[in-house]
Amino acid sequence: MTRKVGVIGMGNVGAAVAHHMVVDGVADDLVLIDTNENKVQADATDFQDALSNLPEHTNITVNDYSALKDADVVVSAVGKISLQKDNKEHDRFIELPFTKNAVRDVSEKLKASGFHGVLIDITNPCDVITMMYQKFTGFPKHRVMGTGTLLDSSRMRRAVSSELHIDPRSVGGYNLGEHGNSQFTAWSTVKALGRPVEEVAKERNVDLADLDEVARAGGYTVYHGKHYTNYGIASAAVRLTKVILSDAHAELPVSNWNEEYQTYLSYPAIVGRDGVVEQDKLNLTDEEKKKLQASANYIKTRFDDTIASME
Repeated sequence: MTRKVGVIGMGNVGAAVAHHMVVDGVADDLVLIDTNENKVQADATDFQDALSNLPEHTNITVNDYSALKDADVVVSAVGKISLQKDNKEHDRFIELPFTKNAVRDVSEKLKASGFHGVLIDITNPCDVITMMYQKFTGFPKHRVMGTGTLLDSSRMRRAVSSELHIDPRSVGGYNLGEHGNSQFTAWSTVKALGRPVEEVAKERNVDLADLDEVARAGGYTVYHGKHYTNYGIASAAVRLTKVILSDAHAELPVSNWNEEYQTYLSYPAIVGRDGVVEQDKLNLTDEEKKKLQASANYIKTRFDDTIASME
């Protein structure tokens, strides 16, 4: 069966996603879309120049929304990173004045294309934009998701593994809520070397409270160094794409619709070819439940305010 993926937005993030997919042979057909015709054509040619040195072949189509009709997955990487230049508050909502209008335009074109696969949103602010995509497209909620805290959870695992001097793949657990400042590490879910991380940290005199901020602010550490982030989020988007294409039914902390909180937010869900198959049920502490509710309230309020401003 042919695997077809679309990437909309070929800036630093979208290009990294597309490059990862070409190098790994994730898709047989890759559709690249961007309003900057010269940039997307140049990227497509660059990828095609690389094909003879790669183990897999990828057919590449440029700026053709109709080609998305039979795509399995579309990744939204629309954004305007230049808006982050003076972002001293490290607030992803600074991109919203641009992305809210871009998303409405992309949604109309996606609907017109006849696309009926799974939509993955990277575009910031991730949870609000993911909810906007679902509203504007009318696609079933289980087929619209955001990368959410899949990346933030990875940043948390990096921070924990660095302090404990172990491989990050030996750390499990989640950051929950908003892909933004109201997210938090649910330490009750985190394990290291197969044990509750609190036990391991206590033995090694590691203060977990210090690591919570490392995970939350990890993206801005990268941003201040090179003025954009791309590799970490690209790996998260490609991993999620692979899970969908292979119908893996993997548990991932993606931004998905939560009936209890009536909003999109990051919470572990089982993901497969049809999108979100089911949600996990975490045994959170009372304090973690309060933090999740506060994050959900923040996302929902910002979404409601944004939609009201556009009507």
